[in-house]
Amino acid sequence: MGTTSDLRPGAYIKYNGELCQVLDSQHRTPGNLRAFFQVKMRNVRSGKLTENRFRAGESIEFVRVDKKSYQYLYKDGDSLVFMDQENYEQIPVMQEVIGDSIRFLKENQEVSVNFEGSIILGVDLPPSVTLQIIHTEPGMKGDTATNALKPATVETGAQVYVPLFINEGDVVKIDTATGNYMERVK
Repeated sequence: MGTTSDLRPGAYIKYNGELCQVLDSQHRTPGNLRAFFQVKMRNVRSGKLTENRFRAGESIEFVRVDKKSYQYLYKDGDSLVFMDQENYEQIPVMQEVIGDSIRFLKENQEVSVNFEGSIILGVDLPPSVTLQIIHTEPGMKGDTATNALKPATVETGAQVYVPLFINEGDVVKIDTATGNYMERVK
């Protein structure tokens, strides 16, 4: 058991008998009313997003989640196959479990797989990935003066927006949480 002060994005809690992942938690004190926590959660089983208010100091049942390092191998139909780094055991994970971050997943990439017992709850990618640009409009010399962006397709097939000076073949660093361009890698 924990309290509302322990609510952090990424934490897993039991809410109405269902397992939920905390996406966002904000402490609010509106005027002279009692303080509360506004929490956005995603139901792990159904994927449904909900918002709830918890009174400050309220007891919450947290779920222990084990994280283990795995390597992404290949896609097999509707599932993706990951390999345990220690004993080389391979496990299939459904695409729905991974969510939107699947667009930045490339072969042989290390990820963290979240378990509750033997149930796979999710896959966490590293905070950033380096990917090669396979298609974009050509850049022009001197296009570094403005913050204008153009669409580009990376090696995983995802479309991101990059500065005008980026060309095909360049390797860029992408934030996996937002999908935003971070920097060019040399």
